[in-house]
Amino acid sequence: MGRPRAFDEDEAVRVAVGLFGGRAYDGVSVDDLVSHLGVHRNSLYKTFGSKRGLYLTALRRHLADDVRPVLDALAGASDAATALRLVTSADLDLLLLAVIERAPVDEEVASEVKAALAAVDRAIADALGVPADLAAALTAAALGILLRGNPDNAATALTQRLDPLT
Repeated sequence: MGRPRAFDEDEAVRVAVGLFGGRAYDGVSVDDLVSHLGVHRNSLYKTFGSKRGLYLTALRRHLADDVRPVLDALAGASDAATALRLVTSADLDLLLLAVIERAPVDEEVASEVKAALAAVDRAIADALGVPADLAAALTAAALGILLRGNPDNAATALTQRLDPLT
């Protein structure tokens, strides 16, 4: 009979979301995970199977805990500027890194990312009553602002010009 698990899996996944969202998949080693999560290497592998297994679990948690609330909030957006503010104020670091780093090389990550971005597009289209292609453009603009760190307060400049769209 094996020993009972000596770590909180939920807490470990939460910490992994922060690590992968801050440093990306390739920037986090198994040694980093072991030390930051406070788990033994064997426990990590037994629970998650691999670094990739933990990454996928963390990505799914991020989508549920950080992206889903944005979708819910977007349902109440009355104009494009509000939708843009909701997306650009969210913590979407792991989603952005997944889009850039892992989706091009990992089909499962690509599928998760594609579904999440499509959900954001749909939420914007439904809330604002705009065509899907315009909603996708708003999503792309918002994520681009997040990715670039809102240079020269681009989010404010763009929101001031979005009112005529809705």
